[in-house]
Amino acid sequence: MSATSLRLRARRVLSPLCLALALAAPAAADIERGRYLVEALTACDNCHTPRGPDDGYVREKRFSGGPQTFNGPNYSVRGPNISSDAVSGIGVWSDDAVKAAIVAGIGPDGRLAPAMPSEYYRILTMRDLEAVVAYLREAAPVASARPEQRRDGEPRAETFPGAEAPIEEKALGDPLRRGFYVATLARCMECHSGETNGALDHREKLGAGGKLFRTPAGTAVGANITQHRTAGIGAWSDEEIKAAITKGVGRDGRPLKPTMANLSKAHFAKMTPEDLDALILWLRTIPPRAAP
Repeated sequence: MSATSLRLRARRVLSPLCLALALAAPAAADIERGRYLVEALTACDNCHTPRGPDDGYVREKRFSGGPQTFNGPNYSVRGPNISSDAVSGIGVWSDDAVKAAIVAGIGPDGRLAPAMPSEYYRILTMRDLEAVVAYLREAAPVASARPEQRRDGEPRAETFPGAEAPIEEKALGDPLRRGFYVATLARCMECHSGETNGALDHREKLGAGGKLFRTPAGTAVGANITQHRTAGIGAWSDEEIKAAITKGVGRDGRPLKPTMANLSKAHFAKMTPEDLDALILWLRTIPPRAAP
């Protein structure tokens, strides 16, 4: 058999295998998209990465579990290990299992506590959901002790209005729809909507603020980000809003309180100009409300 024939035969044998591997392996672009989603918008580190004495993330222990405890009537949990460690992380989970945890709030042993904000992640495009999983797979495995978790019953948070199902990729070409997508993944209204009977009221108090946050640095109140010109941000310029989102400073130039101060610098500062402009465009559509 000639050398040419051997090469052709090898190509016929190897091509299907190479094709399968190419289809199975996520593209570098998808992994980078996942990195952007995780680091700039969904801020997964905030709940799943330990912090050091200066409140910065401990990078060498990334995704090995967060330090804070989330408490509710039916649960007391800490952010678990989502690194690729096979024992304490999600290394042996299937891609479908990871996706279910992200968008449905269901883990291998049942429903996750409401601290996992799946109700904001159901809007993820199919491509973006796969990109997030691909990026998490790239994270180094970090072993850690499993935090004690208490979950009684199966609490379930309502889906954020408009985020009930994956958005179509082509919809992101509309700046207003893109702004809603960014705001939902960044969970802006989880902190900035008012509450009714102790529960977030996205329908009647969207963006009206008033939610209390107790942190080691003290107590903060979610700000009103409706278009009210005095109680909200209706009189703010786009540049002033951008500074609050990406630099953690208010209209007067003073630093905002945690957790916005932390999120803005560690995550939202990485937002692309296109996403930031789209986000502000959508925020401008929130009707003015004077009080939560």
